[in-house]
Amino acid sequence: MTTDAPSEVPALPVTFRPRRTRAVLLTVGAVMFAVLTAVALILERLHPGERMSFILTAGLFYGVLILMSRPKVVADEDGVTVVNLTRSRRLSWPEILRVNLRVGDPWVFLDLSDGTSLPALGIQPGIGRAQAIRDARALRALVENRGTGAEQR
Repeated sequence: MTTDAPSEVPALPVTFRPRRTRAVLLTVGAVMFAVLTAVALILERLHPGERMSFILTAGLFYGVLILMSRPKVVADEDGVTVVNLTRSRRLSWPEILRVNLRVGDPWVFLDLSDGTSLPALGIQPGIGRAQAIRDARALRALVENRGTGAEQR
């Protein structure tokens, strides 16, 4: 991602999430659940326990896809909440030094004031590259406007 292009600071609160990826995951999950459930109910040779195992397996697959569609980044007046697959973390604006989305990165990384880097899966190029770049630039503009990242580089 080029850092030279200026980006407008979005109004708060704002939520960044991979919309296309989320739509694909939830649609595929719903279709897969429906198909496996239909197969379980249509096949006459299956015993009730086997039917239930089909439906439970379909539910498990759908649950995993729902979990994979969970990531988002929420920015508000007080800071940023990064929601990844199984964890979420709340950061105040001064904790975020830099927003990085380099060529080949699977998602945005936030450089933090404690010397660590936090992946923010809510902004990922995947199948929505242009949107991810816009979102990363908007989050970068927010960090530079509200945090201490601009002074500490």
